[in-house]
Amino acid sequence: MLVAKNPTPRRPKSPLKTNRRANLTKPRKNLLNDDQSPHNESGLGPQNLSSASTILEQLVGMDEVSHLLDPKMRRNSRMVYTKGVTIWMLILQRLCKGATLEQTVSHVLQHDRQLFPENRRTEEFTLSANPSSYSAARGRLDIDEIREFSHRVCDSFAHRSDPIVDGRRIFLLDGTTITLEPTAELTKAFPPAPNQYGQSVWPVAMLMVAAEMQTGCVLQPQVDPMFGPERSSEAKQSAEIVKKLPPGSIVMADSGFGIFSVARHTRCAGHDFLFRLTKSRFKAMVKKATMIESGKGYKSYRLHWLPSCKDRRSNPQLPSDAALDVILHCVDLENGDQLYLVTNLDFAATSAAQLYSHRYEIEFDIRDLKVTMDAENLRARSVEMALKELMTSVIAFNLTMQFRRQAAKLARVEPRRLSFKSCWVIFQDHLLLGDEEDFEGWQIRFTLALALAGQKRLPQRSKPRSYPRVAHTRRQKSTKFMRSQAGKSDANQPDPPPTGSK
Repeated sequence: MLVAKNPTPRRPKSPLKTNRRANLTKPRKNLLNDDQSPHNESGLGPQNLSSASTILEQLVGMDEVSHLLDPKMRRNSRMVYTKGVTIWMLILQRLCKGATLEQTVSHVLQHDRQLFPENRRTEEFTLSANPSSYSAARGRLDIDEIREFSHRVCDSFAHRSDPIVDGRRIFLLDGTTITLEPTAELTKAFPPAPNQYGQSVWPVAMLMVAAEMQTGCVLQPQVDPMFGPERSSEAKQSAEIVKKLPPGSIVMADSGFGIFSVARHTRCAGHDFLFRLTKSRFKAMVKKATMIESGKGYKSYRLHWLPSCKDRRSNPQLPSDAALDVILHCVDLENGDQLYLVTNLDFAATSAAQLYSHRYEIEFDIRDLKVTMDAENLRARSVEMALKELMTSVIAFNLTMQFRRQAAKLARVEPRRLSFKSCWVIFQDHLLLGDEEDFEGWQIRFTLALALAGQKRLPQRSKPRSYPRVAHTRRQKSTKFMRSQAGKSDANQPDPPPTGSK
């Protein structure tokens, strides 16, 4: 007998959802911005009130990127995947840890449908969930437009940050590598690592990252091959990336960058530098230096830095009169080691050491970008698409960092006291998966998400956690081991019960 199914009860209307037309006439003052000003008065209409546009309004400010996200910028009225929609969906893929194209299209149709421009298919809910149109839109998108979008997002955060040293921006340099899909195009552009049997499988790309110390935002990295005839190095990449920094910045890097060529490229780009030196390089340089100050736990020297013979062989383009006036610092650390620094800034040794201690923060930023957000696993199979996914990974990382900064300000703690992974999960669950609502309701949801993220504090440990490495015995590769184990398992099995016949 067929039984009629009970109809699904209609969800009661939320008390937060009031008249949308009335809400849109009210002034929208963003109480959560760093500058406590109505920075995000973008005049969004009801057709643009989606999670995507509201997140950008709250975290970035639509005025900064409005010309790139304008839904009217399309070739014809039938076009659905406009430039702004495609950029946001690329960011959404990386926010969701490398979601597939089908998952991304399904998410937007379910939660961000009003992100699309006015179109009969979107209004009548007949827009196909097939990701082929979105895939074609990704291919049409220009890399320079994504780069400009990322620059404006990062620049928007920087202008609202508190200055540290005379209002100047401080950037931390570090490098890393990622592996890509083993396609013919990517293998040619980024040759794999060689081994004793020839060439390995996975293409290897070398990334140079510049992270801003005030906001934690990461600029678009410098990407070059690590192996092959066109291989690059950290010194070459740093010479390119310092050209992209804002004028008058301060650049900090570890001992791998503490060489003459990197310091000179930084000065030629109009920036100051604070680099760490290796012990051997410091001892070689201090022989020609003059001591200017000495105190408890530190010594400072002045040096007219000239390139060595090795520096000139590695950089034949250096002019004959190349030289830098620098200061060397030797500072005693609490663990008994010594910190060796070189800089052109007129800082005291203790102040320079305290400022340099922030450089280690970029190690955690790179880990969060590569591992936590899984930016090291890109699905792209072409060079251009791999760069697009990498750029949007950086944008997604910066949005999460800004969300953590606002949550930390609400909780009155330092941003790095909050767990990046926890803030990222809350960002996904509470902001990306919300239902359509009016602006006041979304503002309440955003505030609750910030309050919840402010509770995800990391413990203050006196010593970092340490896990001892355990060496596991490796089994023999011969089949004798497997046969012996099979024999033992057969011997331990009980005899089967006798089968009787009636």
